[in-house]
Order: sequence, then C-alpha cells, then structure tokens
Amino acid sequence: MPDLQNRYDFVMFFDVSNGNPNGDPDAGNLPRMDPETNQGLVSDVSLKRKIRNYVAMAHENEQGHEIYMAERAVLNEQHAKAYEATALTSASKKLPKKDEEARQLTRWMCDNYFDVRTFGAVMTTEVNCGQVRGPVQLAFARSEEVVLPMEISITRSSVTNEKDRDKERTMGRKHIVPYGLYRVHGFINPKLAEKTGFSEADLQTLWTALRDMFDYDRSAARGEMASRRLIAFKHESALGNAQAHKLFDRVSVSRRSGEDLLPVGDMRTHNLPPARNFADYQIDLDMLNLPEGVSIVEPF
Repeated sequence: MPDLQNRYDFVMFFDVSNGNPNGDPDAGNLPRMDPETNQGLVSDVSLKRKIRNYVAMAHENEQGHEIYMAERAVLNEQHAKAYEATALTSASKKLPKKDEEARQLTRWMCDNYFDVRTFGAVMTTEVNCGQVRGPVQLAFARSEEVVLPMEISITRSSVTNEKDRDKERTMGRKHIVPYGLYRVHGFINPKLAEKTGFSEADLQTLWTALRDMFDYDRSAARGEMASRRLIAFKHESALGNAQAHKLFDRVSVSRRSGEDLLPVGDMRTHNLPPARNFADYQIDLDMLNLPEGVSIVEPF
C-alpha cells in the first residue's frame, strides 16, 4: 500500500437532535458537559469507538481491517494471535529479547488491525506485543453553543420481577440534548504513519468512516446524529507547512438570524431562540492567503 506522504489537520462538525451523544457514567449517564461553560462534550474515545465499529462492519473479513479494540475482545487473546502467526514464544509480560523479533510482533499487529496502525495501542499486557503511537489523533468534541440537557420520564408496560406482576407500568429516565452542533479537531502525522503502515487507502477508509459512522450507530439514545462537514488542511510537507491552531482559526461558525449572521455564543445576548437544526448555523472557511504548501480538502 502506498505510504502516506502528507500531514493533515482537520475540523469536523456533527450534530445531535433529541439524543445523548456521549453519556457520562460518573454523572448518571447525563450528556457530557463543560461545567463552567455548559457546552456539550464528546470524548475522543467515543468517536474512535464509532470509527472502529464502522470499519468492522464495512470491511468485515477483509485482510488488514480487523479491530483490536473490538467490543468484548480479550486483549491477551488478540496478542496471542501475533505470537502464533510469527512462531514466537510468549514470556509473561516481556517482549522477545531480540529487537527484530519484538518488531516482528508489533508489525504483525499493525498489519492486521486497522485501529492499531491508525490510533496506536499499548499492548504491554501479560502477552506482550509492545506499544504503538498512532498517526491519527482526535481531540474532544465541543458544542458550538450552550446545551441544556433534558431529563425525560419514560414508562414501560412490562415488569422485571414476578412480584411486580400486578403493577400497571414501571418508570424510567432518559437524558437528551434537544439540539447541539459539535466541532472536533483531528491530526494525521505521516511520520508516525511510516512506522505503523497507515496508508493512503487507510486515509480514505478513515474519511468514509467519519462521514458514515453515525449511520451505523443508531440507538434509542442516538437516533439522530449526523456528520455535517469535514474540512482538512493538507500539507505538502510531512512535517507540516503551518501550525494547526492557526489553520483551525480559519474555520468559524455563525448563527443565522433572518438575513443576519451573528457570532456563536450565548444566544440570550442576541435575543435568539435556541438552535434546533443545522440550518440555524453557517460554517465559513477563510481561504484567503493560505500558507504556502497548504491546500484545502473536503472529503464531504
């Protein structure tokens, strides 16, 4: 597979309607939030899980597209496959003493598991396969404006225990964000891709996964989530031609109010109603005087 030659820094927007994009288990599964700003958060781990699930379904049984961090996977069993394939013997918690043999194990893991060569992995368990720093990294996603989670009461016509047979119904709770537009930043490092084998073909798989992952992740809590726009800054140099944060500053979001565009922020400042769909926003990209060696790619 052709090696990846270019660095990429990208911005992706996705939204949620009447759903919980990322529940916080330490807060009763309430949608994650920044307690100081009340902006919604979605963890990088949550987004990577969706990418993994998409690749597992879309590339089932394809060579090189197994998922290491698969749901309900036993990691020591995943590592044992590498030892079996390379005819090496595992010593508890230790890599083989010969560097070439250790590299052989790590290479096998990268070659066979899409998420290892993409995101990296720490595989230093009892059956040790080393560790890999992945070329693709994601930050936390943050909502463009304040979100106000709602707690919804729900009822169930069935009961769990026989002793409750005479009850007409049981009560429950679910938490939703009425609407939120989220922004996440991502980074792709070709120098690390050289070490893991992440290729141009893998990059196209990643773009497709980011586009379609929510369509494969429907649930009662996440019925309406969608990837809206992805803007990637492509660098001619493997080391990059500009700083990522300066490129990200070129992407801005405004609230629509009739014919006017207003800065996002506290909607009460502008006496605006809460946003309830993607059409309430406009995403702008400043393409004037781009740094030399930087171009724009929009996979969707």
